[in-house]
Amino acid sequence: MELALQSAHSMISPSWSVRPRVNAAAAQLNTHHGLKKGMQSGLQHARHDDCQRYKERSILGACCAKQKKGAQGDALTVVTEGLESDGPISNGAPHQQVHRDSLIVEEGKPEATSLLEIDSVTEEELKEKGLRGTRRTKLVCTIGPACCSPAQLEAMAKGGMNVARINMCHGTKEWHAQVIRNIRNLNAEKGYNVAIMMDTEGSEVHMGDLGGASFKTEDGEVWTFTVRKLKGPLPARTIHVNYEGFAEDVITGDELVVDGGMVRFEVIDKVGPDVHCRCSDPGLLLPRANLTFWRAGQVIREGNSMLPTVSAKDWIDIDFGIAEKVDFIAISFVRTAEVVKHLKSYIAARSPRRQIGVIAKIESCESLSNLEDIIIVSDGAMVGRSDLGAQIPLEQVPAVQQEVVHLCRELNKPVIVASQLLESMIEYPTPTRAEVADVSEIVRQGVDAMMLSGESAMGQFPEKALGVLRTVSLRMEEWCQQEKLVDATSLQQLANTLPGQISEEICNAATLMANKLEAEAIFVYTKGGYMASLLSRNRPDCLIFAFTDSKEVKTTLNMRWGLIPIALNFSEDMEGNLERTFSLLKMRGLMKGGDLIVAVSDLPCSNHSNMLQSIQVRRVP
Repeated sequence: MELALQSAHSMISPSWSVRPRVNAAAAQLNTHHGLKKGMQSGLQHARHDDCQRYKERSILGACCAKQKKGAQGDALTVVTEGLESDGPISNGAPHQQVHRDSLIVEEGKPEATSLLEIDSVTEEELKEKGLRGTRRTKLVCTIGPACCSPAQLEAMAKGGMNVARINMCHGTKEWHAQVIRNIRNLNAEKGYNVAIMMDTEGSEVHMGDLGGASFKTEDGEVWTFTVRKLKGPLPARTIHVNYEGFAEDVITGDELVVDGGMVRFEVIDKVGPDVHCRCSDPGLLLPRANLTFWRAGQVIREGNSMLPTVSAKDWIDIDFGIAEKVDFIAISFVRTAEVVKHLKSYIAARSPRRQIGVIAKIESCESLSNLEDIIIVSDGAMVGRSDLGAQIPLEQVPAVQQEVVHLCRELNKPVIVASQLLESMIEYPTPTRAEVADVSEIVRQGVDAMMLSGESAMGQFPEKALGVLRTVSLRMEEWCQQEKLVDATSLQQLANTLPGQISEEICNAATLMANKLEAEAIFVYTKGGYMASLLSRNRPDCLIFAFTDSKEVKTTLNMRWGLIPIALNFSEDMEGNLERTFSLLKMRGLMKGGDLIVAVSDLPCSNHSNMLQSIQVRRVP
């Protein structure tokens, strides 16, 4: 399909056309004049304070009327071939509806603030850095003792945290519930838009809680790993293992890898349920660290394969997450797509009115064998590099990471890269240069989000670690734009139905137009977020303003690259939505007159059989 971009007063390609709206604009202009006269009459009989309120509420109506007057000369509507109709757009007549909801305000709130809800931190960044300088890559922070108080959470939100992760491996349900309440309160009181992701423990082989302490190991020390559930304190250098078949699976000479390689032991002897191991690589033993077993250079999978992907504890935690209305649930050690399907059907039955996204964590050899099938049925994926690096050779981790990121983008699923991004900042205030290079490469690959784990949960400098992710993301995104490294034309087609293909092609064309015309932003009006996700998948040069009337969709879209989710009550009239949006954004100081935008929508017209999907190129009046 060929695209020709022409002026409204120039020759138009046969495949694309400009549709004048003179009659509709005139009809709406007359209606607005009538409204204005009625308001003037009412003002003569109102008290002084009422007069002032009416005047303030009429600002948007006047802006809309002014834009209607000049719409036919400024609007360029690109219509897909085969969908163009010379007849009326909706209900057999031009739109003449006046959007009175744009004149309604909440008492005690500024008009633009009450009608348009945007994350307050993002709003400040837009005003400070401009539309081109605002960060696209989203940031996920694990909440732990280092950042769990309301003041600390607010500092993390101000620092750029888009998603808060609660890790069910640690803490009590009461503690997690309090963290969730604190985040919800901050969102409501401060205007933040922080989503909440609950991460299940998964059925991994791991150590006990070590009494809540951590222990340093020394080279050559002998430690005992046991499956016995001893009462009281454990003997010195003794660690409980949660997998009852542990002693049967390992043999003398096997290597025991703790926490992805932070500590290594060699099995030297077995006595009943106890396994004696000598430390070969000393390090720090942390509570509930995961264990993997290696033999002759290959990981032994017997232990994990005998455990269910979703344990009994996980199901209890999932019920907790549903009850607390979290936005995402991340499932650890996913091996097959069937596990994800089962969990999604369970969540749908327990939470029929509220969708909760399921994030598949890619961190085992089995998940790599079924990678595409798992991602297709999931709502997103997370590359757990620490656990993955314990099951495959270290030199393979970078290639696997890039493969998962690329596949998720191809399949239009958000992807998070996690684990050891800034590991040194758990103890030190400055990252290593190698860590900065690693983060830069993750951004260059076009990941949707990056995640801090121990750096934010228990590190000494959680806010500084978040600041490093933010500043490195901004600089790398700027460089990628300068070098034109992103190519949206190479993505495969996803849809296999005509409506889906039309939406996909419209988003592809809108991205190309925005890039060629150097538009300031792309506007998308969406009910469920699908077209917003397609635009994010294309990684355009400009930001994507995703307007939705669902606060849940607004929150879940916060995980997507380049999207600025905004809650806005809109109608089926695209023209009215655009004019109202322009007025509100200008009142908030987020856009100015003359800014060029490209607009698309998946909103149905009032007459579904006569639906028109289009791309509009507009200048802010």
